[in-house]
Amino acid sequence: MLAFGVVLAIAAVFVVREAGRIAHRPPPALFDVEDAYDYVVEELPDDVAATLTPDDVRRILDFEIEYFQRKGVAGNGSSDGPPAPVVFGGAETIAYILDRSAATGEAYLPEQVHAVVATQLDYLRAIGAVGPANRVLDDGGEWPSA
Repeated sequence: MLAFGVVLAIAAVFVVREAGRIAHRPPPALFDVEDAYDYVVEELPDDVAATLTPDDVRRILDFEIEYFQRKGVAGNGSSDGPPAPVVFGGAETIAYILDRSAATGEAYLPEQVHAVVATQLDYLRAIGAVGPANRVLDDGGEWPSA
């Protein structure tokens, strides 16, 4: 009976420690390329979806991920610190995707690329990978109070 009590106490210590750690720093959201693709294809606005094939959507998403990898803000989760702030779907991202797609023989309109990127941003918000839109740091490096 004593051994059971010791095991139970040790388990309780681990559970409390992990609960505190997770409450202080929640685990990062996991980005799944296939889930993102499925979400974007399903949720893409009809006017844009009518002009793109599923392969087009995949190509745009792949170029976007390639862009973020080149910028050093996408990785395999091995980094302990948070990535540098990124403007998601900014003009530089759209321009990169347009240039890369043109270089591979596929031409898209900026409006098409922007719609795919914006829909993927909705997916990232849904999984908790990014915060709400338009959150800007003030001069002190703190999030502005509401």
